[in-house]
Amino acid sequence: MESTEQKQKKMTLIALVLMIFTSVFGFTNIPRAFYLMGYGAIPWYILSAITFFIPYAFMMAEYGAAFKNERGGIYSWMEKSVGAKYAFIGTFMWYASYVIWMVNISSTIWVPFSNAIFGSDKTATWSLLGLNSTQVLGILGICWILVVTLTASKGLEKITKVTSVGGTAVALLNIVLLIGAVAVLIGNGGHLAQPIVSSAAFTQSPNPDYQSGISVLAFLVFALFAYGGIEAVGGLVDQTEKAEVTFPKGVTVAAIIIAIGYAVGIFLCGIFTNWKEVLAVKGVHMGNVAYVVMQNLGYQIGQSFGCSQATSLTIGAWTARYAGLSMFLALSGAFFTLCYAPLKQLVEGTPKELWPGKMAEIKDGMPKNAMWVQCIFVVAFIALVSFGGDAASKFFNILIKMTNVAMTVPYMFLSAAFIAFKKKTEIKKPFEVFKSYKWTCIATVVVTFTIGFANFFTIIEPAVHGNLKDTIWMIIGPVFFTIIALLIYGSYEKKSKKELQ
Repeated sequence: MESTEQKQKKMTLIALVLMIFTSVFGFTNIPRAFYLMGYGAIPWYILSAITFFIPYAFMMAEYGAAFKNERGGIYSWMEKSVGAKYAFIGTFMWYASYVIWMVNISSTIWVPFSNAIFGSDKTATWSLLGLNSTQVLGILGICWILVVTLTASKGLEKITKVTSVGGTAVALLNIVLLIGAVAVLIGNGGHLAQPIVSSAAFTQSPNPDYQSGISVLAFLVFALFAYGGIEAVGGLVDQTEKAEVTFPKGVTVAAIIIAIGYAVGIFLCGIFTNWKEVLAVKGVHMGNVAYVVMQNLGYQIGQSFGCSQATSLTIGAWTARYAGLSMFLALSGAFFTLCYAPLKQLVEGTPKELWPGKMAEIKDGMPKNAMWVQCIFVVAFIALVSFGGDAASKFFNILIKMTNVAMTVPYMFLSAAFIAFKKKTEIKKPFEVFKSYKWTCIATVVVTFTIGFANFFTIIEPAVHGNLKDTIWMIIGPVFFTIIALLIYGSYEKKSKKELQ
């Protein structure tokens, strides 16, 4: 009787809000936003919550409720709404974004590792057998993906327990940031390290790379990326108490809390971090800025309470060590899960005939053959980017921009398919937020336009400033995988036609 009651227990509003918060809120988005735009990032994060996060989460909730019994995840959603070809390209792009994520993390995971060991980012000084730091990070990244693939392909899923430990430690980082910043503010008698001279502080960036209109508009993709992970929300509808009322309220409350959380977090960074003195220093980049900011927080806590220079530096180093260890554990756990989970959904959700040879074969609950093909792609991408001859700062910027674009493009496929989904009366829709066709169209246009607008300016921004290489790199990832998706599906269509003849 007790187990039956537990099964029937559904999530309350508070539980739902917490679930959405932990799925979406990312600590590193805060220092990165402050690094790129200073206080000027705050309005963009609020705008993204209104034009993207809230309506998109409602769309995912409607999909999730309608297709709760489908195993194929987002492939089933799009296939039943639009068609198989559209669904495959969209799902393959979604999967491809995780491949780009793995390329990124394979090389950038050594930044938190360095912070955990040394108390600061030393990766820019690493060299081996005449190779520069970028190339060393590339080699380490290649070794990392090989080890993870070898381990995960054996079905050793227990390693993902690291995720919960790292996740808890990262969650505590937000509390450290809040308490630490308030302590510094009190210790400094209410003075901000990054002064607010006028309202222009919230519209203009202290970063010289973000002075033009195009650069500022390109920042929008970082704000969208900060709200990533809301696809998981779609599966929570049927687990929510009085979903019709609770779910829209939960998403709205969570969105407000997350948007305020980001806004407050960015403002807190300005309490103890002077942009020119701390972030304009050589060697600071998007890959290590979170640890630089946390190290500075520890140092400023010491300084504001009268500690000696040596003691303040020690506090800073240990704060950076904690941040580094937390992020290393969280990223390691996430990596072991994501090296097989998206691939498994892609292989299991789509027709087996799509995949050549034994690619679709599942052994010990793992798509082993597909995992090794994936590994080869990741190794090739890491080698291409890390041996391209750029400095470490450029290397990290390319990887992060490739990830942001690649991970937000699939959102357009899902949002664009929403009108077709709503038009199909044969699809049972037990949960609806957008009850009229007018609001469905408005939501679809606003969300799809926001994502497209942000990605367009992100992609063209480097080229406008004479850096065509970065623009090409951001296009390469999504285009490369779209071509692969079209080739795979084209081959499948030819096979199907032959079988019918």
